[in-house]
Amino acid sequence: MATKKGKARSKPATRAPRDGNDAIALLKADHRQVETWFGQFEKSRSDDKKLELATRICNALTVHTTIEEEIFYPAFIAATKDEDLHHEAIIEHDGAKKLIADIEASGPDDDYYDAKVKVLSEMIKHHVKEEEQPGGMFAEARRARMDLHSLGGQMAARKGELEAQQVPASNRKGANGGLLNRIVEAGSR
Repeated sequence: MATKKGKARSKPATRAPRDGNDAIALLKADHRQVETWFGQFEKSRSDDKKLELATRICNALTVHTTIEEEIFYPAFIAATKDEDLHHEAIIEHDGAKKLIADIEASGPDDDYYDAKVKVLSEMIKHHVKEEEQPGGMFAEARRARMDLHSLGGQMAARKGELEAQQVPASNRKGANGGLLNRIVEAGSR
């Protein structure tokens, strides 16, 4: 956008574009990717493929919850003061993290492996619905006019850092918790 003097005028920082640099667009893209992998896991009959997909799911969800908790949620609570939505999201994350650790510590030879991944899928579907529904966290963030563009940039950078630390499927079983434990250990140093 240009002014009369020909200088470019930027959009206000509080109006985030609906593109890949928007924090909500980034989080929704993560949601869609994990939904796809859950669907593939459910259809798979190969233990190797299930391990690969569960590893992708666990890694992606660990990164996703980390960027939400470190960057998005603090900005959300500061902008909206909505403790109810914030606290519910944190509790849902805690439940998912426990199940992720269980999945990471086991493998397809565990009689309960498929059930664990299925329950995680159901937990994540509920969490996504809570965030994306018309009265949910994302709608409230937009109403509060959070700087979603700036947050999206911060979250994308942090996501890249975390993804560089991921544990491949071939190292997952018996890796004693993988990425989640490394993140927790790094935070306690």
